[in-house]
Amino acid sequence: MYLFVFALLLVIFQYANAKRIFENQNRKLDRALAKVERLTDSVAVLNAKLSQQSHFSLENNEDALSYFEKDGYDVSQLIPMIKDEIYSANEKVGQHPIVPYASSDDRKMLINTVKLLNHRWIIADFSDGEYWGEVFITYFINEDKTIDFETVESFLYPFD
Repeated sequence: MYLFVFALLLVIFQYANAKRIFENQNRKLDRALAKVERLTDSVAVLNAKLSQQSHFSLENNEDALSYFEKDGYDVSQLIPMIKDEIYSANEKVGQHPIVPYASSDDRKMLINTVKLLNHRWIIADFSDGEYWGEVFITYFINEDKTIDFETVESFLYPFD
């Protein structure tokens, strides 16, 4: 009789313990699923923002890409070539040929970041370490594969 009561208590204890563990696991699973749903929504929002931000980009502009492709250019090589040409202007001695502002002290204005907007326009930022600004550039690819840049508009941020 004692053995039966002991076995019954043991089964009841095991059932209660297993039920508590099962409910705890279900709560953890529900929290994890809620977190996954929240993160999935965040990823969707970030993808929408990325799509919106990359709207004005040569890489995502089919009309501009086809403009270069119909002239026989390989766009995957052309984009780095244009950027390299702009960055190589940083190495020229004297006043920067693209940035229309003189630098302070013995520094030099350098173009830091370049974004090709389409088959004719570029926006870039520049700085000399103390002053900084942005410049809007048009570019033209000549028949001899050289690139001409023309500064259309620029501004220098006020120094505090």
